[in-house]
Amino acid sequence: YGKGDYILIHTKPGSPLFLTRISRMSLTSEIVLDASTVRDKEEKFDARAFLRTVPQNPGVYRMLDADGKTLYVGKARNLRSRLRSYFAGREGQPIKTRRLVALLNAVEVTVTPNESEALILESNLIKRHRPRYNVLFRDDKSYPYLYLESEHDFPRLRFYRGTRKRAGRFFGPYPNGWDVRRTLNLVQKMFRIRDCTDSAFRNRSRPCLQHYIQRCSAPCVGLIEQVEYRRDLHRAILFLEGKNEALIEELLEPMRAAAQRLDFERAAHYRDLIASVRAVQEQHQLSDPHVQLDAVACHVEAGQACVQLVSVRGGVNQGSRAFFPRGGQTGPEEIVSAFLAQHYLGEGGPPPPRILVSHVPPDRPILEEALSRRLGRRVALRIRARKEHAHWLGLARDNARTSLQQRHSSREAIHDRLSSLRRMLGLPRDIERVECFDISHTSGEAPTASCVAFGPEGPLNAEYRRFNVRDVKAGDDYAALRQAVRRRYSRLRAENGSLPQLLLIDGGRGQVRQAREALAECDLEALPVVGVAKGPGRKPGLETLAIDSGEAGRARQLRLPADSPVLRLVQRIRDEAHRFALRGHRLRRSRARSRSLLEGIPGIGQAKRRQLLQYFGGLQGVRAAGADELTRVPGIGKALAQTIRDCLGEDR
Repeated sequence: YGKGDYILIHTKPGSPLFLTRISRMSLTSEIVLDASTVRDKEEKFDARAFLRTVPQNPGVYRMLDADGKTLYVGKARNLRSRLRSYFAGREGQPIKTRRLVALLNAVEVTVTPNESEALILESNLIKRHRPRYNVLFRDDKSYPYLYLESEHDFPRLRFYRGTRKRAGRFFGPYPNGWDVRRTLNLVQKMFRIRDCTDSAFRNRSRPCLQHYIQRCSAPCVGLIEQVEYRRDLHRAILFLEGKNEALIEELLEPMRAAAQRLDFERAAHYRDLIASVRAVQEQHQLSDPHVQLDAVACHVEAGQACVQLVSVRGGVNQGSRAFFPRGGQTGPEEIVSAFLAQHYLGEGGPPPPRILVSHVPPDRPILEEALSRRLGRRVALRIRARKEHAHWLGLARDNARTSLQQRHSSREAIHDRLSSLRRMLGLPRDIERVECFDISHTSGEAPTASCVAFGPEGPLNAEYRRFNVRDVKAGDDYAALRQAVRRRYSRLRAENGSLPQLLLIDGGRGQVRQAREALAECDLEALPVVGVAKGPGRKPGLETLAIDSGEAGRARQLRLPADSPVLRLVQRIRDEAHRFALRGHRLRRSRARSRSLLEGIPGIGQAKRRQLLQYFGGLQGVRAAGADELTRVPGIGKALAQTIRDCLGEDR
């Protein structure tokens, strides 16, 4: 490179070869020489497809290499934005970041309720895995707590960091020392609990400054009785335990009493304290240090399942892990049962005394007995958690859904499945676009059709379309489907829009035949059509594909294995079409039901509608009135009255 510059080549077995320029003993640039190795990494991990599935929630992410080892653990207020920064503008990134991305093979994310829990979880994961690219401090202390020294006539509440084997009560953990001190400051304002050392307490002869600024009740000089101090301490414990509603009830009494005495300044003080309690309640979720539980949630979508395990030890989230079971299709109850048996009775270690589950296993008593024997004490499986524990189960559910969506949305997986589907159907070209139709209605009311589009990168949300089906007989799904397909592709032909390479229909041979007739009207006879017929009991995995052969009534039947990746993709597209149609139908039905029956009658405007309702006392009176009675309303003639009767009679 030139005078004063040196070249350092460094590598290790199985890793890319790096060329680093060193100038004045500082790394200034890095070049990856082994391009083939990097290509393999990029093929295994598609950052663009992955980022589309990452939620915009607070949480923690783990970056893994090809061997599954943790390279880096980080937290983020917005997971998607934070992870996107690793793959954008690599030229200006530090060398450590570029090297980390080059070795990256997978990313695992865990969604948390707030940033505080993300911070605690990040610390626990760093301590457990000690990732290569994280900064590890020698002074790696635990998180801070509030410590109540109970072995005293006037107990002291103070900041504490260290082992929790001492006598007394601990409240926390808190994400950082600032939160502890802010909470301690608030407790002193509200309850005037002392925080001075025992030595200072014993040697005081007059109150300290804390008493004069209303932060301490000065028990050191006898300005408060022990009973009153214990009452204030009880309120402080309620606050620190998160029992804020009971505490607020206790604070409301002195506030009302002060207001009755016209001591509005004191009443405003209590009002502000109550507001502070509610603010802290929303911002921080203080965990019971004695909580020992696991939350197990199962989410099933498109024929594939994900089991998410969230472990809580000592009231602290120790992390979560996603499991994707293999084998035939079954219900979430059986999946949860199999997971509990294989994980806790196998190599997963002994279970905690409480396990929260999203679905009750069918063999619950047997499982509880076996798990209890493994632990040596009673183990309880619960589906309904108490309020302070319910958020752990909700967290497991959210992460199970997120993990499964990320697995489904892998670009490489979708591309491979589309290629397999093309070979299975014998199509001459690659499938770059699939469209699927579904019809939704309630006993013929508000029929709505949906059309969703999928490509190699997953769902194409901008191409989704809904159709309000009109002028068809109630409940005639064939006519509704034919109308929706005709409207969709006649417009695409007129606008020279992009046509799909495959059309999926939620239904069997009859629906395929109707779609084929509609395509013929649009001069699109060559477009392949496949129907997805539900199996017995509408159970996922038992679907039958009706493959159109081009001849009316001659659709070929095909049954794929329940664990077939191609079937899972078809199920996912079909379920997305069903979801989109159902949502549109419900919106349309809700608007129709909230609309007055008089609005659709020709000749009845807002003024006449108001006069009719006022005259007859409501819609029921209008419907019960005869034509002669309707003419008594100003502006309603015989012809209009008969029109009203005819329209309301049809509605009956």
